[in-house]
Order: sequence, then structure tokens, then C-alpha cells
Amino acid sequence: MTSTHASKQRKALYNAPNHVRNKSVGSHLSAELMEKLERRTVRVVKGDTVKVVRGDEDVLGVEGKVTSVDTHKGRLIIEGVTIPKADGTMTERPVHASNVIIIKLDMTDKYRKAKLNYEEEGSS
Repeated sequence: MTSTHASKQRKALYNAPNHVRNKSVGSHLSAELMEKLERRTVRVVKGDTVKVVRGDEDVLGVEGKVTSVDTHKGRLIIEGVTIPKADGTMTERPVHASNVIIIKLDMTDKYRKAKLNYEEEGSS
């Protein structure tokens, strides 16, 4: 983004095409994964295990698997992160992708594995 005006940056994000929105659900890696993959961030996908590192006290420090990714809003649905509704039932709480770190990658996708040059420990 080239503008320094916040409103123009928000407008560009809201009107962005899908291939640009995919980048908005990228998150930092844990220190071990960062060292292993030699990169700082990766796009979050369903099945990754993440830890919430920023936010309210009720979600801070929660670790869980990502059950869904909303690229339109840049939010993640994580197991164990819930809030009560007005009638008392619990519902999932969306967490912004920038507020989590990835602690375990889901490497069932062979294309993702190849792109990240990911090697399992003990496989060599």
C-alpha cells in the first residue's frame, strides 16, 4: 500500500481481490519454526495449530487448531476460543490472524510442503 492515509488503506483492504486477501491471513511462526523454515511468516490454513499472543485476557495464551479461515475479514476460528451469547450458549470467537503465532504446521498438502521446503525430523 502506498498511501499514508488510514482511510485509503482500509478502503484498499476492503476492495482487495482474493489473491491479495490471502496474504492478509498470514501469521508469524514460532521461534523453532522460524529457524527451521528460515522465514518469518506463513499463510494460516485450516489444521494449523496456533497460539493467541495478543488480545483480551480470556483468549490470551490459548492454543488450538484452526477450524476455519475467513479470508474476507482476515479472521481465524480456533478450537477453544469461545464467547457466551446473550442466551448463555457458547459460540466461536473470530481472532485476527495478526494476533496469533503458528506453533505447528499442517503439512498434509504436498504443494504447501514443497513450497516451504519442509522436511520432517528423522526423515533424512
